[in-house]
Amino acid sequence: MPQIQSNWKKMELIIDGVSKRYKGNVWALRDFTLTLKPGLLGLLGPNGAGKTTLMRILATVLKPTKGSVMLNGIDINEHPNEMRKVLGYLPQDFGVYKHLNAVEFLLYLASVRGLNVLRIKDRIDQLLEMVNLHTARKQPLGQYSGGMKQRLGIAQAILNDPQVLIVDEPTAGLDPTARVRFRNLLAELSADRIVILSTHIVSDVESAAAEIAIIHHGRLSVHSSPEELMKNTHGKVWEVVVSSSELSELKESFIISGSTQKTDGTHARVIHEKPPILEAQPLDPSLEDAYLYHLNRNDLSDAEGDYL
Repeated sequence: MPQIQSNWKKMELIIDGVSKRYKGNVWALRDFTLTLKPGLLGLLGPNGAGKTTLMRILATVLKPTKGSVMLNGIDINEHPNEMRKVLGYLPQDFGVYKHLNAVEFLLYLASVRGLNVLRIKDRIDQLLEMVNLHTARKQPLGQYSGGMKQRLGIAQAILNDPQVLIVDEPTAGLDPTARVRFRNLLAELSADRIVILSTHIVSDVESAAAEIAIIHHGRLSVHSSPEELMKNTHGKVWEVVVSSSELSELKESFIISGSTQKTDGTHARVIHEKPPILEAQPLDPSLEDAYLYHLNRNDLSDAEGDYL
């Protein structure tokens, strides 16, 4: 049986031509190729783009229809346990046992995963402190709010100090403070392991991700640094001042990434190849602008031909 190398700095995850077809000839992924090394990858895409399917394949929950996933030269479809040994995974739908408390739940998961339960108790205390659940550690999980359950999900994902950490839409239900704390935690963890943060919320990745991959209609659209992504959108973001009544009409013709009400009218951020009106002023693009620009560009490309 092949063994994963223990040197985390050498970790390499190669996704090679991965496709996934569901019943009815529906392709959730098409020829997805990407190579990852230690660091934080922000996987961005709208709902239904194929993010969760890809995460489930990487977590060995699903098998691809075509293609392969190699972790340090080992095919994880042929040897799924080799990935599971080093994996931390927070799925989009995370369930709990309502009658257990947080400590009991994490001890149970440690036992299921073959971890040393006696040695893991101190780590559980540290993790619950880290995700701000220490005071609720003995409270039944059935009494937890959605945000508390999500924070517990984060704790269980890093229970085994994983070398590969996959989190799928992890900030759902979290308040702004918890979101910031979680992003900071992922940034720290990514220093010496592969971390994949899948989300449709740009703010979840803009402050922490070293690399951005945009997935759209099941295909890899863009893979670059946030800086390069914004650089490629330079000259395509404009400020337009309109009245409140004119904003709806503007939205029908152009992509609007944001708007602000001021005394002289509504200041809208318009994404377009050329100035949308004569009075438009150029703006420095944000990551949100760049993301929307690339999504729209791919939609126009897809309209010219069937991406399947």
